[in-house]
Amino acid sequence: MLHFLRLSDFVGWNYEKTGNPVYLHIKQTKKLVPEDRPSKKPTLLAIGVDGGFDNNEPEYEETHSVVILPEYVSLPFPSVELPEKVRLAVDAIVLAEGTERKEQLAAWTADKKKVSSYATNLQQIDNGVVIPPSGWKCAKCDKADNLWLNLTDGMILCERKNWDGTGGNNHAFEHYQETGYPIAVKLGTITADLEAADVYSYPDDESVLDPQLAQHLAFFGLDFSSLRKTEMTTAERELDHNTNFDWNRIQESGQEVDPIFGPGYTGLVNIGNSCYMAATIQVVFSTRSFTSRYYLNQSLKKAFEMSPADPTVDLNMQLTKLAHGILSGKYSVPAFENDEKENVATSTRTAKQEGIRPHMFKSVIAASHPEFSSTQQQDALEFFLHFLDQVERANTGKTELDPSRSFKFGIEDRILCSSGKVTYNRRNDYILSLNIPLHEATNEEELESFHKLKAEKLAEGKEINANEIVRPRVPLETCLVNFSAPEEIQDFYSTALKAKTTALKTAGLTSFPDYLVLHMRRFVMEAGREPKKLDVHIDVPDIIDISHMRSKGQQSGEELLPDGVPGEQDSNKISANEEIVAQLVSMGFNHLHCQKAAINTSNVGVEEAMNWLLSHMDDPDIDNPISKGHGSETIVDQSKVDILISFGFEEEIARNALKASGGDIEKATDWIFNNPDASVSSMDASPSNAESTTNDVNLPDGGGKYRLMGILSHSGTSLQCGHYVAHILKDGRWAIFNDNKVGASIDPPKEMGYLYFFERL
Repeated sequence: MLHFLRLSDFVGWNYEKTGNPVYLHIKQTKKLVPEDRPSKKPTLLAIGVDGGFDNNEPEYEETHSVVILPEYVSLPFPSVELPEKVRLAVDAIVLAEGTERKEQLAAWTADKKKVSSYATNLQQIDNGVVIPPSGWKCAKCDKADNLWLNLTDGMILCERKNWDGTGGNNHAFEHYQETGYPIAVKLGTITADLEAADVYSYPDDESVLDPQLAQHLAFFGLDFSSLRKTEMTTAERELDHNTNFDWNRIQESGQEVDPIFGPGYTGLVNIGNSCYMAATIQVVFSTRSFTSRYYLNQSLKKAFEMSPADPTVDLNMQLTKLAHGILSGKYSVPAFENDEKENVATSTRTAKQEGIRPHMFKSVIAASHPEFSSTQQQDALEFFLHFLDQVERANTGKTELDPSRSFKFGIEDRILCSSGKVTYNRRNDYILSLNIPLHEATNEEELESFHKLKAEKLAEGKEINANEIVRPRVPLETCLVNFSAPEEIQDFYSTALKAKTTALKTAGLTSFPDYLVLHMRRFVMEAGREPKKLDVHIDVPDIIDISHMRSKGQQSGEELLPDGVPGEQDSNKISANEEIVAQLVSMGFNHLHCQKAAINTSNVGVEEAMNWLLSHMDDPDIDNPISKGHGSETIVDQSKVDILISFGFEEEIARNALKASGGDIEKATDWIFNNPDASVSSMDASPSNAESTTNDVNLPDGGGKYRLMGILSHSGTSLQCGHYVAHILKDGRWAIFNDNKVGASIDPPKEMGYLYFFERL
């Protein structure tokens, strides 16, 4: 069953393609709803679910008719004059759930709270504490809202401080850290409906259900039946933040932003923590490569004709539809212009626009990635890499059409062993990931004065004002120089010495892409494996020149390390470098996966380990424990080799492709097609061979000068929360893209970027 938005276009194309003549036309008319309509009381926090959260979206009345092509004869429905088979088919269509409805139900049902074992086995302390039914205040400060009652000892304390400075002073969480008392309930969320109360388990780090909440409250003299709701729960606040993000509190210090409408300025509606996807897509579709591939050089009709029987699962079709939706300007109009019931003459211009809801695109692009299929916040970097990988796969065998190649470039690592011999490793990448050397901040004097002022105010019991805060400022050029600077590698296995040793690694680029994406490593791991976001500003110029970063390759007189791999005895000793593991974990990766990445790249560095990790995340054995005899030799399933041989590939080619792809047949097939010049001898060569096995001959290349054209900034303390916004240089001016709100940027936050997009000059 296919759904088409416009009767005149897609329906006609589908008739030409399939010959199917009968279609159901569904017309929606907005209902006029009285202003004083009583709202439903939610029992579940779920959009659109019966008894769930009412997000006040307009309601529509539907009328149906059966349309017969090619003459477009319209017959009203329901009608007894229609054949029974047609009536049954129409009934089935009307009752069917669409993509958006299915995604909402699946996502919100999956997020249902669980019963915590800490709640069911809670031991409460009889310390004589009696909690009054109102008038609460934090026991450690003057906060009188957003308070949490610890159910072990009855302490009332304020919540954590939010990323934007709101919230509490972390006293409830600090109390848990000091005492280990695990469960707290948010005061003001307790009513007769106890399941709706906001109960939080610190060890589980999530909202939970407490089946004995009535008894736990009564222990401190609280009668839940007499309490009323005065506060939003954590889940309600998250939902409210994501569906009603305030345009005037965007990253630009709350300044008023003039809305922009028209081609290339179409917003993407937030469909549930989807800002990471929206911001990334807006920047990507502002590049010439993606604009040409899916908009200028490919019509909707052409993409539809090329699509399979079900175009809803075809990435090429969905990318084309998304590109036309974003770039045509058809959906980038003030919201009132799309509402037939509004009086346009008296309406005021608003920053909001209808925009488009990319449900079908998200369904297709996330089909092979369970995290992106959810409504949880995700890492924009991880989505960007996944997106380009899927685009590259969709264009396999059509290199000249593949727009993802405009981001791809080669990196060469030169490793100097203590024996004096060298090895060269090459790889391709879409991003240049940069450390931020805080010790090279350019405002040390200001920082020193600020820390002194902060210490004085803390001693006096005063708080630092927001406008007094001084952050380290690190030039982007310093980060780029740091990338190419020599790096010491511990526990490097030398095939010349046949033992572990210390080596020096330097890195350079073998090609310069059309679009250079810089990833700033703002998230690091502190002592105790606690992730922390660096509160630092990056000084980013409009123009950069990375010509000095081009690699030189093997130099005359250099002697290469001999081919070889660690022997069985040596491989048993290989263990993961904890510094590499810690940096990867701080980016949000699984600890076990990070250990495997470090081991499988011989602890060469974070960059190599991250690249291995991103290409092996879907391996079937990625969650298997690390065996004691783990070495660098990969065992390949012979049955998978036989399958590739049956496709017509040589056995050794198939075996090496499976090694390179972690045993995934589909990835191995793609690898072979993407490396058509790879031979058995070249693939068998050790990485120490200066001739790279990476096929970067056809990668885009040019000069090293680039202009800043896009910024992805992240607000929040973790990659799993917060909000993403894109700033893009278009038509000679900066524009801000905040979900479905698009406007002229007054002061783009160049110093706060998480991802920077540069266009080669």
